[in-house]
Amino acid sequence: MKTYTKQPISIADQIVMLKGRGLLFDDEHIAIEYLKIISYFRLANYWKPMESDKINHVFKPHSRFENVVTLYNFDKELRCLIFSAIQSIEIALRTKVIQFVSSAYGPFWFADASLFSNAVIFSKCLANIDEELKRSKEDFLVEHFARYDDPPYPPAWKTLEVSSFGTLSKLYCNLSDNALKKQIAREFGLPQHLYLESWIKSLSVLRNCIAHHARIWNRKYPWKPQLPKKLQNPWIHEAVLQEKLYAQLCCVAYLMDAVCPDNDFRRKLKTLLEDYPIVDVAAMGFPKQWYNEPLWSR
Repeated sequence: MKTYTKQPISIADQIVMLKGRGLLFDDEHIAIEYLKIISYFRLANYWKPMESDKINHVFKPHSRFENVVTLYNFDKELRCLIFSAIQSIEIALRTKVIQFVSSAYGPFWFADASLFSNAVIFSKCLANIDEELKRSKEDFLVEHFARYDDPPYPPAWKTLEVSSFGTLSKLYCNLSDNALKKQIAREFGLPQHLYLESWIKSLSVLRNCIAHHARIWNRKYPWKPQLPKKLQNPWIHEAVLQEKLYAQLCCVAYLMDAVCPDNDFRRKLKTLLEDYPIVDVAAMGFPKQWYNEPLWSR
């Protein structure tokens, strides 16, 4: 292990260093203004693909700072588009889980350990719910606690409205009633619960990346969604890289069709890609003829 000895440098010196590594600038004054509001290491995520030497950070010929900013802006718009779609999916999942599981097991099922497969995951979920309830200032929860003190939790239709997507997905995945989970999965056009479990786990990770403003366009994701060869609604036929963003975009588009049949997610994504022709879609896992797939060709 080494001791870190590097010291902070000014924005002007950052530009001198980047120029020395081969990065070109159309206007250094504009570049300085960008670096005042977007940090060096945040932008570094977008110029790494332009480096020919990843150790010494030497840029490929004709690499331009302005293209770095373009990639950054593309990623920012892509995050907004996906976040909006995941929000709709999350709310639909929350609603269906509350409806189906509460109808089967009553209003306080989320606090019943006998309904879950893994006791450790159950305990962590309940601890998260406790924290989420304490933090929340929603009127319906304040009113509930002012009137009731037994049981210690409000019913699922109140409690789970303030739970995180991560907690919600863990509750669903940990339920031991697979038949009930399958019913919920079919609400989203999926034949069995394992697909829905896989998809919402991966989308929960993606949502967290977006919420922390992390780069998403050419990232490799740790949780890979299971991609069936065939589904009841328009889907993809070609095999794709499950660790890349395209796989998750397919899941988002499919779920959006189930949740909001008249959604414009597909159109907005195509428009965004057209607006940023310098973006290498292959870096996101898009196959060459992706737009001809049944899922995307409508």
